[in-house]
Amino acid sequence: QVQLVESGGGLVQAGGSLRLSCAASGSIFSINPMGWYRQAPGKQRELVATIFSSGSTNYADSVKGRFTISRDNAKNTVYLQMNSLEPEDTAVYYCYGRIVGLGSYWGQGTQVTVSS
Repeated sequence: QVQLVESGGGLVQAGGSLRLSCAASGSIFSINPMGWYRQAPGKQRELVATIFSSGSTNYADSVKGRFTISRDNAKNTVYLQMNSLEPEDTAVYYCYGRIVGLGSYWGQGTQVTVSS
């Protein structure tokens, strides 16, 4: 019954910005942690960023200083602000959340394409 839905992907030029959102709905008591993965064609899935309910965050080295993850605990929503985008950031971005008491859930993905 739990569903995570991403939005905000699109096509941008190098140096541009996008903000991804992921909202969780269903029978949810709490989600901890929440985060984002990405996967480019032919490449392994990469953990981009994670945020805990406390506000603590982790970032992949490739996005540090450019991406910012945040969350609204009351809305069970996680965001990924992506600045200074590079072609190497092109991928399908998937949000995830560990639903406390249920397990881990994943969104359907949203495409981010950065042109050079």
